[in-house]
Amino acid sequence: MDYGTTDVVVIGAGQAGLSAAYHLQRRALDYRVLDAEEGPGGAWRHRWKSLVMATVNGISDLPGIAKPDVDPTEPSSEFLSRYFAGYERDLGIEVLRPVKVTSVAREDADPAGRLRISTDSGDWSAKAVINATGTWTRPFWPIYPGRATFRGRQLHVADYVSAEEFRGLHVIVVGGGISAVGLLDEVSQVTSTSWFTRREPDWRDAAFDAQAGHNAVALVEERVRQGLPPQSVVAVTGLIWTPSLRAAAQRGALDRRPMFTAIEPDGVRLADGGLLRADVILWATGFRAELEHLAPLHLRGPGGGIAMEGTQVAAEPRVHLVGYGPSSSTIGANRAGRAAVSAILKLPALASTASTTSK
Repeated sequence: MDYGTTDVVVIGAGQAGLSAAYHLQRRALDYRVLDAEEGPGGAWRHRWKSLVMATVNGISDLPGIAKPDVDPTEPSSEFLSRYFAGYERDLGIEVLRPVKVTSVAREDADPAGRLRISTDSGDWSAKAVINATGTWTRPFWPIYPGRATFRGRQLHVADYVSAEEFRGLHVIVVGGGISAVGLLDEVSQVTSTSWFTRREPDWRDAAFDAQAGHNAVALVEERVRQGLPPQSVVAVTGLIWTPSLRAAAQRGALDRRPMFTAIEPDGVRLADGGLLRADVILWATGFRAELEHLAPLHLRGPGGGIAMEGTQVAAEPRVHLVGYGPSSSTIGANRAGRAAVSAILKLPALASTASTTSK
């Protein structure tokens, strides 16, 4: 069924989606923001309560309104959900939720025509789409020999609540990123842990300065330009020592082991052939971009990724991906929102709007 027509549909109302909405509003474009969540906050709504503002990675202000004063002990899920809610309210950004987008398709063969955005609440027709769906809804579970035979509990970082539920159990943490070491730090304070990664972790002693950040983003950008699946910026930058992680290392929680060869009912088979008994396997193995609704557009290339020119899909200039690849950080998401709107205003279907709003 037809639900409405507009110039631009923004899919997702996290940092990247709200940044895009801000710039669409400033350029006086007609737009709609669709969000699958029940309320404001994007993926931050689902972060575990122990991830407080003092320990969360740097969060950038949304464009136009700075964050309120931060209580370092407040859970990031509560603080950022409140910040995002106030941002929507104060700027008058209307977010339609909960609305789940099921597909995006071309309405006809005209390359300058409209796109059909189908949802569980009806359809929208738009001249362009800014996709800001992030990764949180697509946790990556690696296929591993014997995984289905394990008699203990397996969970992904996306399902983590608190370390207390593991007290008295032996927990295996799999993964080499920030979430893995952060949870090792937390869980190892209440129970025994073992850490497994595919590769030796890359630790940084030096502060992660602006130049290092620029270099890391450039590497990710090059991958998406070539149509390869993006690596996370964290995968490029390595892990940074903090006082809490040094304390975890002193406890032995960061004694990394090479990846086990198989999972068995009572534990994991080690690379040296021994069996390590375990009660819990916590998979801190990352996330994949939530892009399944874009499948009808056939955007993926032979390399398995989507070739990009900035935020614009190279094969479909009416579609922009923000919060994807090099713009997956909060600073990057803000910049990507602005860049996407600037590029959309150059589309033939919106050229008259661009000339009007620039006056």
